[in-house]
Amino acid sequence: MNQVLLVRYGEIHLKGLNRPFFERKLLDNIRAALAGLDAAVRFDQGRIFVEGVAAEHVEEACLRLTRVFGVHSISPALAVEKEYTAVAAAAESVMEASMKEGGRTFKCFCRRADKTFPMDSQQIDRELGHDMLERFPELRVDVREPQIKLCVEIRDRAFVYAREIMGAGGMPTGTAGRAMLLISGGIDSPVAGYMMARRGIELSAIHFYSYPYTSERARDKVVKLTELLARYAGPVKLHLVPFTEIQLAIYDRCPPKETTILMRRLMMRIAERVAEADGARALVTGEALGQVASQTLESLCVTDDAADMPVFRPLIAFDKDDIVNVAKKIGTFETSILPYEDCCTVFVPAHPVTRPSVAGLRASEAAVDFSEMIEKARAEAEVLEVN
Repeated sequence: MNQVLLVRYGEIHLKGLNRPFFERKLLDNIRAALAGLDAAVRFDQGRIFVEGVAAEHVEEACLRLTRVFGVHSISPALAVEKEYTAVAAAAESVMEASMKEGGRTFKCFCRRADKTFPMDSQQIDRELGHDMLERFPELRVDVREPQIKLCVEIRDRAFVYAREIMGAGGMPTGTAGRAMLLISGGIDSPVAGYMMARRGIELSAIHFYSYPYTSERARDKVVKLTELLARYAGPVKLHLVPFTEIQLAIYDRCPPKETTILMRRLMMRIAERVAEADGARALVTGEALGQVASQTLESLCVTDDAADMPVFRPLIAFDKDDIVNVAKKIGTFETSILPYEDCCTVFVPAHPVTRPSVAGLRASEAAVDFSEMIEKARAEAEVLEVN
């Protein structure tokens, strides 16, 4: 018996003539995720098979695979020859392990992809169920809600398993182009990056900091959040851009109620230029409609006016509980709530404008020459390759 991981994909099945492109990208991403585990990855008849992983690393391999976008589910399986006695022996081993986890009811599920196998699926189910009841008298059959689903797939070999671990779903990262994520130290933006990567987007990221008004710990927090995001999205090029001079100029020379929305416009301008240099074709933010003053419909329209690129907001219709739930699921929540301020939380006006006009904000922005400050911020940016 050999240990094999069966990997299933979902939405890729809906693709047409370009489906092989998505399958190849998924295989590449799986190989990258399993680097260092001596895994051999192959594809056959709509299944991906991972072999060669040492027994002590199987759980680690499964965990890594759950973070690969495009993977629907994973099953650690025993691979044996296509002969019923070998299948029954493997089923006994799988059942014994499952019963140690507390299972006492079961049902057999057989899928016979190789139609040359002498027994059909129903015959295998009946014989295997009979054998398991004889071997484990404490077991009971439950055809509606079994605690143990004993599965057999007859392919080039027979694969026997009882666990199905759900994956991240979505589309393989790298199949939908590149976008630039504006990442703060908050809860929302890492979730927005996760959701776009789940649709196949490769991510670059940009963070604006206002030292000394924000601390080195705030910077380190953003780097950590990007590392956590990269577990799902793959390598992320993170641009750390100094924003203090621009922010002080806005604070000193622009209408106080417009400081937040002007700051957002200038961030968009800088992010767009950095995105173009990175080969990104869109910007991504974690904004949700109505969450704060800068996220009213009017404010979002004014912000978008500062950039020519499309701006994607995957959280636009989410409430805060929805966002928090995803942040907890992907492991960014605890880092996001660390009490280190980012530049979006300093110099906040007491009464920010909630219904700005494009013409009004264009006029306020034009009253100050930000061009040299923008170029200086870009030149002084630090770039990190986050894996």
